[in-house]
Amino acid sequence: MKDNPGQEQTVRSIASTELPDRFVVTLDRPTQRNAIDARMIAELHDICAAIERTPKLLLLTGRGEHFAGGADIDQLHARTRDDALAGLNRNLFDRIAKLPLPTVAAVNGYALGGGAELAYACDIRIASPTAVFGNPEPGLGIMAAAGASYRLPALVGMSVAKQLLLGGRTLDAETALRTGLILDIVEDPVAVAHQLLDRIARQSPLALRLTKTIVDAPGVHPWADDIAQAVLFDTDDKYQRMTAFLEKR
Repeated sequence: MKDNPGQEQTVRSIASTELPDRFVVTLDRPTQRNAIDARMIAELHDICAAIERTPKLLLLTGRGEHFAGGADIDQLHARTRDDALAGLNRNLFDRIAKLPLPTVAAVNGYALGGGAELAYACDIRIASPTAVFGNPEPGLGIMAAAGASYRLPALVGMSVAKQLLLGGRTLDAETALRTGLILDIVEDPVAVAHQLLDRIARQSPLALRLTKTIVDAPGVHPWADDIAQAVLFDTDDKYQRMTAFLEKR
């Protein structure tokens, strides 16, 4: 990965652009509907490592007509019990979900199987009218085992999640919007995702980081809110932002 901000590095499976406040990552196997293969997993791990070292926002999208049509079936066909126990895709998607600052998926076309689970791992999803979300894994003799079982119910509710995971239902863009899976339907989800990230980038990075950590933590934890707020109350950033607000009032 190149260190020069704004320089795009194109490889076989992804293309990434590092900007001062964000990474823009494009799944780049359009002739395979951006199917997620082992090399793509490795390259996304590299992106995660860079963001963990120097926290930045993340915009994730797919090249061409689709976000990601699923995992690479040729590679899935060859995987064994030991591969499943290693949690290859799940470990990556869990890592993306735990990135310190907000992540946004801009979805065109298919987000199916592992592609859907990758979108579920992002904090916010914005879709085009062509977007379709689904988890058809049982039809291939496997299950959605890279986060859908615990992320999808939290995103759309248990009933709708079971319709996708057990009933083979897909969600078009309008239904995804009604169920709360996506923020909006727009013709250019990447452009709107950048606008959203521009707005997010103007906020306090530490406040965003603590908020994301607490929202994602399981259970009820009001004491954690108090501790996080105490940390924020004592920062120079809080005083400067509130002083600026008061001076404009």
